[in-house]
Amino acid sequence: MTDRFVTVSLDKRGVECTAKLLDDRAPVTCAAVWEALPLGSDVYHAKYARNEIYALFPAFAAEEPPLENPTVTPIPGDLCYFTFSETELGTSSYGYDEQAVRGRRTVVDLALFYERNNLLINGDMGWIPGIVWGSVVDGLDRMAEACQDLWRAGAIGETLNFRRA
Repeated sequence: MTDRFVTVSLDKRGVECTAKLLDDRAPVTCAAVWEALPLGSDVYHAKYARNEIYALFPAFAAEEPPLENPTVTPIPGDLCYFTFSETELGTSSYGYDEQAVRGRRTVVDLALFYERNNLLINGDMGWIPGIVWGSVVDGLDRMAEACQDLWRAGAIGETLNFRRA
């Protein structure tokens, strides 16, 4: 199979990076994401995992991928796929607006980790393994700067987008 790439962007900040899909390690997840592209939604900065930005989407795969290529310690440049139920994300402590999670049986979280020392543990649920489906190969330094700005200046009005490169 030929290598496949996605562009990950924060459009308001005008920054993007390129990631290679890890088809050899997470083939089911890569196929599901690839077929659903382009995807974009409001961006959030992690409260628990540290150096992570992510967006929430309605389920887009016919069947949710198995836990292939899992991690609880993502490294800089990892793209991860998580699934949650509405009830798992529905408490007010998460801060999501009604449209982000209500009425969705399954919520897909596509995340980008931009720096070291991440740990996927949540005070409400414990360990949250993610599927590593992509790895940034270009532009992580610029994206990390924008992610730090997002953390400090806020995420309102910003979107996280995934497109075929």
